[in-house]
Order: sequence, then structure tokens, then C-alpha cells
Amino acid sequence: MAGTVFINGTVVPVDADRRIIEDGAVRVVGDRITAVGPKSEVTIEPDDRVVDCRGKLIIPGLIDAHGHAGHCLIRSIGVDTNPLWMKIVTPVYYHYVTREFWYADGLVSGLERLTSGVTTSVSIITSMPRSDDPQFAINHARAYSEIGLREIICTGPAGLPWPRTVTRWETGEPVRRSVSFDEMMEGTEATIQALNGSANGRIQVYVTPFTIVPSLDPSNMSTPDQAVSLTQADRDQARAVRELARKHGVRIHSDAFAGHIRLAFQDKENALLGPDIHLQHCWGISHEEIDILAETGTHVTHAPPGRSTPVIEMLARGVNVAVTSDGTAPSRYFDMLQIARSFQSTQHVLRNHDRYYFPPGKVLEMITIDAARALGMEKEIGSLEVGKKADIVVIDMNQPHLTPNWLPVHRLIHQAVGSDVETVMVDGDFVLLDRKPVNVDMSAALAEGNREAQALVKRAGLEQHLRDPGWGQFYRSFETRVELPDLPI
Repeated sequence: MAGTVFINGTVVPVDADRRIIEDGAVRVVGDRITAVGPKSEVTIEPDDRVVDCRGKLIIPGLIDAHGHAGHCLIRSIGVDTNPLWMKIVTPVYYHYVTREFWYADGLVSGLERLTSGVTTSVSIITSMPRSDDPQFAINHARAYSEIGLREIICTGPAGLPWPRTVTRWETGEPVRRSVSFDEMMEGTEATIQALNGSANGRIQVYVTPFTIVPSLDPSNMSTPDQAVSLTQADRDQARAVRELARKHGVRIHSDAFAGHIRLAFQDKENALLGPDIHLQHCWGISHEEIDILAETGTHVTHAPPGRSTPVIEMLARGVNVAVTSDGTAPSRYFDMLQIARSFQSTQHVLRNHDRYYFPPGKVLEMITIDAARALGMEKEIGSLEVGKKADIVVIDMNQPHLTPNWLPVHRLIHQAVGSDVETVMVDGDFVLLDRKPVNVDMSAALAEGNREAQALVKRAGLEQHLRDPGWGQFYRSFETRVELPDLPI
């Protein structure tokens, strides 16, 4: 059977032997890798398509195990008032977005990830998950499917209090209604039934409650006097999430902060902890909580800089930790190479400028194979190995900032950026060639994204947040008080 062979490049497969193969080759047949090694050892059949990667780097597709759907089209809204950010954007997500908004955001976010070499992405529907209308997730996933990427849609129950008030715009006119916890879970199940395993398996759905213990602060660390015992609502959410995930054989993703893990572990039968779960953030967790993560095999994902996240302590206890974008609002991005470099630099500063922490090889693992392990997909993606899915990224190293052409992993982590990505293959199909998307018109997609973003600003009255950049100020000041949306959520 004819395939595709990448030749003459430096291959960094992130395989079990952690090889770096000069003058290497990767052969793909269908959606699988059939050979990886020196070019002299890889057979090229007469009908194979040959891709010359001379002067280029061939790596596994990058993996972003935690990001947000919707964020690309609200970038910089509320960025100048960061402590109020959630209070600004959450009502917007719950009362002013349309179904069309989610498709447009899927196009923009998918293209940003694609052109940065990210082939597998987690997308949470809004900041605090909104599951009352499965069409939001369906539209977002449709965009990723058209682009040709893998996407894990994350949706589930919002944080307390329940019920939550939402506004729907599907008729063109706003209709406000109240959504109970049970309805949130029904919407989550409908999303699983509609999407999970679609697009030849490239689209998956995870059950994603806002946090694993809803009675605690959903965005900050809780002190021991606050995190005392589980409430009935905590237990009810854990049981419902566990039952739904078990029913459909899907994984679970959520946020956790100091206090959450210790309390969740009080209900060992239903605790949202274990090898089928990855938790984002874990700010300020205690040594006891690190021990619980290690004991239960729970995976952790971390977006730099984070707040007092004990990354080194978790790794020392054998907890799998991956690096994520948490993108893209209010001021983040989906370029995982820059995110990885930010993570490395932050850890150096936090550890008294000790640059021996996190050499480039480990950092690359944390956005490839470690991230795949966090998603339970390490047998399929995250490395270039025979039998795995053909998710491949080619990076042009023939550039001033990537010269000299040695120590390729150092070059990748220390100097490369997403715009150096030249070619991307997902599931054995080319989705980016010569930096141009294969399956969608990028100019048209970005124009649609701009239209939907402008319409949202007008619909939600967000003009006050389109601010000047603070000319001449070394500390941001304000002439008028920032007004928050007067809406229940």
C-alpha cells in the first residue's frame, strides 16, 4: 500500500529510547506510522509520496491538554482589570453568545493551534462550563473537524449555586431560563452522544465539572479552615459525574486548587481522582494532597506561571504533569513552544534562578508524551513510533534564530516559535502545507471570527473594555469605575 515518507530531516520521535535521528525518515501508511529511523533503514516504495525535510526537524504533534473554547473571540476583554476578569466574561458566556459564535471561535482557535503545530487540543466550553445547549460544543467541534485536528470537548456542570440562569439566542431573540444541575448533566450526556468518537475518532468528549469540589472557591486556594468537609452538593456532583463517565466510557477533566484534593478524597468511592482524570492548576496544594495524587494515579496539567503550583514536588512523587496553554484569554496564546519556554523560565526563577531544573528534553516531553499520558492517549499519540497515529509536525530550522543546526531539542525549546511550523499531518492526512491550511480558507475563517467578535461586543455592551494601552503609565490607572454586567448566572 502506498504511503508518505518524510526523509532527510532530523527526527526527534520522543520514543522509548529518546533517540535523535540525524538524516532520519518516517513512513506513514493510512493513518499509522509504519517506520521510524535512519533513512538508510526505512524502505521507500515506488508509489510513496516523498517529503524532503532537509534542514528541518520532524517531531510528534504537540498536545495542549487544557484550553478554553470561546476565549479566542474575547481576547483582551477585561485584561486591564484582571481581578474582575471572571466576573466580566462569565456573564457574557452565559447570556450573550450565539450558536454561530462557537463555530467561528472553533475556526479561529483551531487555526491558531494548527499553525503552531498543535494537533490535539482540549477545549472547555466557556470558562465555567456551560452544557445547557449541546449545539455550542457541536459547532465548535465541527470547525476542528473541518480543519482536520483532534479536539477533546469538555463540558459539564457549572459551579454552585444551582440552578444557573442562561440566555439563549437560537431564535435570534434572547430567551432567559433557569438550568438545574440535572439539566446540565443531561446536556453533557447529549454532547457525548452527539460527538464522542466522531470525525473518525478525532473528536472526543470528557465530562468536566467546573471544579472537583464545588462548595470551595472555584478559582483560588482554600485554607484548611475553609476546606473542612464535603457537602451534600459535593457528593452529589461527584457521584453524577462518575456515573455518567462510567456509562459512556469517557474520561473526566476538571480544575482543582488547595483543599479540593484533600476533601474529594473523603469520598473515596466517587472522588474525582484517579488515572482516568487530569486536573488543571493545583495551585498551592499540600504535601498530603501531592501524596493523594500519587496514590490515586491522578494526572495534573499546569499552565505557567501558575500560582504556587508545586510542579517539582509532584514530579518527585511520580505524578505525571503536562504543560498546557490555558488559552487564550485574557492575554494567553496557543503557541505551545512559547508556552513551554515560559514554563521553563518560570521554574528557573522560582527555584532561585537554578537553570539545572527542566532541561529542554523534559520540557518537550511535557507537551508531547506526558500530555498524551494525561489524556489517556499515550498508546496512540505523543510520540513517533511504529503503530501509533501519524500526527507529525515539520519545523523549518533553516532560519537565523534556529542556527546553528545542532542540539535540535535545545533549539526547539529555547528559540523556536509556532510560526516556524511548516507542515502538519494528523491521522495520516496533511492539514498544513507550506504554512497554509489544507482544508479551510484561513482568510475567510478569520473574517468570520472578527464579525462574530464585533457582534458579541455590541450585543453585550463590552465597549468599555476596549481600552487604550496605557500610554505613559508604569502602573495602570482608571478615570472611571469599571462596571460589571448586572446579570445572574
